[in-house]
Amino acid sequence: MEITKATTMGEMLNYDRGIAEILMRSGMHCVGCPASIGESLEEACMVHGIDSDAVLAQIKEYLANK
Repeated sequence: MEITKATTMGEMLNYDRGIAEILMRSGMHCVGCPASIGESLEEACMVHGIDSDAVLAQIKEYLANK
């Protein structure tokens, strides 16, 4: 699966639960919130004032090193 800024939080977490740790370290502590599941990575980052490019890079690095 290719993860992009348009990928929803639910899709990412269904693909690999380890991504939740990256999201929480970035400041998204509502990873399990039902409202966040339908949000794209970009939308979730915007709501939390987080750089989506930086979070996406961390996710891609994590997946590449698995």
